[in-house]
Amino acid sequence: MPIDELEVSRRAVLVGGTASVAVTAIPAAQGQPAAVAAQLQPMSAKVTLNVNGRAQALDLDTRTTLLDALREHLNLTGTKKGCDHGQCGACTVIVDGRRINSCLTLAVMHDGDAVTTIEGLGTPDNLHPMQAAFVAADGYQCGYCTPGQICSAVAVLDEIKAGIPSHVSGDLDKRPQITNDEMRERMSGNICRCGAYSNILEAMTNVARGEVEGTGA
Repeated sequence: MPIDELEVSRRAVLVGGTASVAVTAIPAAQGQPAAVAAQLQPMSAKVTLNVNGRAQALDLDTRTTLLDALREHLNLTGTKKGCDHGQCGACTVIVDGRRINSCLTLAVMHDGDAVTTIEGLGTPDNLHPMQAAFVAADGYQCGYCTPGQICSAVAVLDEIKAGIPSHVSGDLDKRPQITNDEMRERMSGNICRCGAYSNILEAMTNVARGEVEGTGA
């Protein structure tokens, strides 16, 4: 068979096969039992989140992430949506004392949990020491990643003070020290595209030394 005829025949087979699959799929979809169709509908659940010291009762689609619950339902837009894949750290919040990527967890998983966002750490008139340190060291740069950076920085110092080791801790039987290596390792999940890492490290060091206070009146 000539090459041209072979190519036409191959193309015809592919087109015909695709068409037959589409035709057979339509009746199957139209004939779904009502029970199966109902299972495909979105489900909602009542959730109570203790956000920044206030109980927030929400009725959410069970697929809603904690990030979207904070931003879209509670209007707490300080927490940023960056990569939405848990790789940049812009969405970091503190849940029951531990920092998490809020884009990777569902809101319904945190019913009753205490959630602290950047809005709960401080306000423009009453800055948290870490917020004041970021301002003093110019650690915020463009500012987009800053809420997640600050939430992580606060939690990192708490982790070290609590004696929780990291990958770079030299001795797991001893309490880790607040060193540059420890802080860099623990903050590695927060990406700053402006490259303000040295400024952020300076801010954290100043807070760890007690050299920065909040700005409360």
